[in-house]
Amino acid sequence: MDKVSRARELRRDGSRAEQICWDLIRDRRINGVKFRRQHPIGRYFADFACVSRKLVIEIDGEHHAFQVEADAHRTAAMEREGWRVLRFWANEVVQNPEGIWASIEIALSDRSPVTPSPNLSP
Repeated sequence: MDKVSRARELRRDGSRAEQICWDLIRDRRINGVKFRRQHPIGRYFADFACVSRKLVIEIDGEHHAFQVEADAHRTAAMEREGWRVLRFWANEVVQNPEGIWASIEIALSDRSPVTPSPNLSP
């Protein structure tokens, strides 16, 4: 499957948390910055990516609690490409969209490396 088809499939099959996050950031709603959904970076697809700021937003569902090492490799690969990665648990997005908005806004205003969300239970 080519990257465009795979990205379309991932967008179509997105989780509720991904839809909530997309509703927060789409149409340049935060600081006038454009995000893309399921943007390819190397061999991975970022849930959301702001190309102009080289910022990736990843939404981690419950299954990510069991793939910590794989996620660390994924993050490291994106960072090697010059991207900053901001991760949120899906339940965090659903329960606190205002907090997610604030975290993204801070990350967009700060050019330093982004630290991941605290390791909260999924």
